[in-house]
Amino acid sequence: MRVATWNVNGLRARLDFVVHWLRERSPDVVGLQELKLADEQFPHPVFEALGYRAVTHGQKAWNGVAVLARQPAEVLQRGLPEQDDFGARLLTVRVADLVFTTLYCPNGKSVDHGDFPRKLAWLDALLGHLKAHHAPDRPALLCGDFNLCPTALDSWSESELHDQIFHTEAERDRFQQLLDWGFVDLFRTRFPQDRVFSWWDYRGGAFHKNHGLRIDFLLATPPVQERVTAVEIDRDYRKKKHGLTASDHAPVLADLC
Repeated sequence: MRVATWNVNGLRARLDFVVHWLRERSPDVVGLQELKLADEQFPHPVFEALGYRAVTHGQKAWNGVAVLARQPAEVLQRGLPEQDDFGARLLTVRVADLVFTTLYCPNGKSVDHGDFPRKLAWLDALLGHLKAHHAPDRPALLCGDFNLCPTALDSWSESELHDQIFHTEAERDRFQQLLDWGFVDLFRTRFPQDRVFSWWDYRGGAFHKNHGLRIDFLLATPPVQERVTAVEIDRDYRKKKHGLTASDHAPVLADLC
C-alpha cells in the first residue's frame, strides 16, 4: 500500500501535473492540500478515470483538502472543530483499517501578525481533537502541510531563520506534542540526519540553490510505522514536467507492507 501527501498549490492550475504524478507513482491513498476550489468544482471524473474516488472539503479560492483513494473511503471528520474561521483545512476518512487525515495548517504569516497566535491555537485544537477521537495504538496516519520546521535540520538556514515563522519554539513545541502523543515522523525516523526539504520558494532560484524547508509530513501511529518499507520526498516532482509547472511543494510518499 502506498500512501502520500501533497500540497498542490491550486488543483486547477496543477491538474495535468497531478495526473502525470498519479500515473507514474500509483499511490493508493493520497492526501491533497491547498486545492483552492469549492467542492462542486472538484474534477471527480478525471480521478475516477484513473481509478480513484475523491472525498473533499473544499473552499472557493483558498485552502481546501481532499483524499484520493482506490478503495472506498468513509468520512469521519470534515474540518477541525471550532476552527472554521481558518477555512477548510482538515479531512479524516477511514480506508480499510487505516484512519487517514490530511491537513493544511495555517501559515501564521509572521510572528508579529495576529494570525500567529491563531495558528498556535489551531495546532492546540488539533492535538485536543486527536486525543478525544483517536488512539495511538490504532492504525492512523496524519499527513499534510504543517507550515513549520520541527528542527534545525529541517531548514536550509536555521542561523538566519531561527525564531522567525516556521522556526519558533512555540511551533516546534506543538509538533513535539503530536509526537509525544504517539505519532512518528516517518521520514525522520528512517533518515535521522538527512537535510532534505519538501518546499522551495518559486522566487530567487530557491529550488536550484536547495534553499528549502521540510514542512510536509507523514506522521503515523506505531501500528502503521511497523508496516513501512520505504519513505521518500519525491523531489523529482518539484521540477517541471513536459512544460507543466510544478507546485512549490514536493509529494511525500511511504510504502506499507
